[in-house]
Amino acid sequence: MNRTATAALVATATLAAGVLAASPAEAATLGQRALNVAAAQKNDSYLWGATGPYKFDCSGLTQYSFKRVGKWIPRTAQQQYNKSYKVSPSHRKPGDLVFIGRSSGSIYHVGIYAGFWSGKGWMWNANTGSYRGRKVVLAPISEYTAGSPQAFYGRF
Repeated sequence: MNRTATAALVATATLAAGVLAASPAEAATLGQRALNVAAAQKNDSYLWGATGPYKFDCSGLTQYSFKRVGKWIPRTAQQQYNKSYKVSPSHRKPGDLVFIGRSSGSIYHVGIYAGFWSGKGWMWNANTGSYRGRKVVLAPISEYTAGSPQAFYGRF
């Protein structure tokens, strides 16, 4: 199976499982389309500084995902946060960016918000930790905010 067919299969299976649950109106949004691109990169390798198409760091994945749907966003997590429209946690939507940092001025990780289920918010991100593998994964946001880091949200 080629990469395009695999990506379509992953996106379809993920959607059917409720992972990308979105209304028809949300499905047409730029962020939702970028979310689908990120999900299609599932299990691609993490590599610091990589921007795709088969290896990514966290901001490389988000930049790549938005670029594939026609939107240029800055390269680093902090730059992406700085340029995004800020969204409160109560107004976040699938396709928004999730920024992790100790403050809004010290953002060091980013992912794409996938939704809320099983009592948790979830995001697609290029994970650096060995506990989920150094690869693109769907993970609970709470795994990245243990201790003092916070989650911030932005939209393009």
